[in-house]
Amino acid sequence: MLTKKQLDLLKFIHTRVQKDGVTPSFDEMKDALDLRSKSGIHRLITALEERGFIQRLAHRARAIEIVKLPDAIDGGVVPKPSGFSPKVIDGDKTDPPRSAMPVSDIHAMELPVMGRIAAGTPIEAISEVSSHVAVPGSMLAGNGHHYALEVKGDSMIDAGINDGDVVVIREQNTAENGDIVVALVEDAEATLKRFRRHGSSIALEPANVNYETRVLPDNMVKVQGRLVGLIRSY
Repeated sequence: MLTKKQLDLLKFIHTRVQKDGVTPSFDEMKDALDLRSKSGIHRLITALEERGFIQRLAHRARAIEIVKLPDAIDGGVVPKPSGFSPKVIDGDKTDPPRSAMPVSDIHAMELPVMGRIAAGTPIEAISEVSSHVAVPGSMLAGNGHHYALEVKGDSMIDAGINDGDVVVIREQNTAENGDIVVALVEDAEATLKRFRRHGSSIALEPANVNYETRVLPDNMVKVQGRLVGLIRSY
């Protein structure tokens, strides 16, 4: 038997996961239930977990899985979610893989997050794994190697890429005009921009009117990969 607050919270979590594919934050839960502090949410979450209605997934931010529902909610049946919204996993492995690994329990793939990529003024090239992220297998393009990068800056905001987003990149050294790519400039700086070739020159176009397009000789630009997906945490 659930209390009214426990049932209200379970309904709220269930509705948000089915609608957005992401678990609401504790602040959103607190506001939805009109509680004064998040400590009350912690107690309700613990109670729901102890009663077997939800399961908290280790090492993932805001990752709560609904295990079962009371008959009062959708007849007690937990529908399969229409999509999966992955979260960053703490990078505590001693030998992180360079390519994707299967994560069978969530039908996703685990990718290394290779640090930050500038969506603004280029920053130093990234080559070290900082953490890991689980992404839906459907987001990965073909059988190539993939990796992820955290976006820093707002120069691609009009393309829907915000500061703090995690972008999924397919590793490749070619691009078509209009592709959003990871570009290595002069073997020293990496940036995320839209790719355009004009004869022997490469234009790296931002998606923000406050930034200018950079036009460089093609021998100064190396394509490191193409954007195939984006992950956003709330």
